[in-house]
Amino acid sequence: MIDIIIRIVLHIISFGVCWYALSGLEWSKFIKQSRVMQAQLLLIVLSMALGYLLAQFLLAIGFSYYPY
Repeated sequence: MIDIIIRIVLHIISFGVCWYALSGLEWSKFIKQSRVMQAQLLLIVLSMALGYLLAQFLLAIGFSYYPY
């Protein structure tokens, strides 16, 4: 049960870290000025995708030494 909670919390933290990292980019260079909503949606989707990959990577490293 505790491993499920750890996985959920790690995914949420990874999403937040990726959101913070991607918000540091200057999106105005990549997105048209009239496409603000699409840019925000892109930021959310990229944060979720990168957060998932980061969490899976950390879980593979952390839980590889502990058998279930």
